[in-house]
Amino acid sequence: QVQLVESGGGLVQAGGSLGLSCAASGRTFAILRMGWYRQAPGRQRELVAHISRGGTTTYADSVKGRFTISGDNAKNTVYLQMNSLKPEDTAVYYCSANWVNGISAYDNWGQGTQVTVSS
Repeated sequence: QVQLVESGGGLVQAGGSLGLSCAASGRTFAILRMGWYRQAPGRQRELVAHISRGGTTTYADSVKGRFTISGDNAKNTVYLQMNSLKPEDTAVYYCSANWVNGISAYDNWGQGTQVTVSS
């Protein structure tokens, strides 16, 4: 089991910046990849970015050039630096962890943190 706790959400003006953190606990040694997803009211949850233990990153086209994901393996923590924020970035942001146990793969999610971008 992997537990995830997000922090850093808040209210910012368009064009501003915000940083999110996600701390993992439990079977952290088994984590292969962590990432950030977001869900706006009335919309499906969508990928924002993810990062492998080795540091390989992937971004949604909508955030490329504005958001940066990074991780600290020693601290079992992943970060999301969000710059040039837009109102359409407003959503609940969820941290995710993909991990393995033998031949089985699992996904766990944090509780989410609200990000609101005002215009």
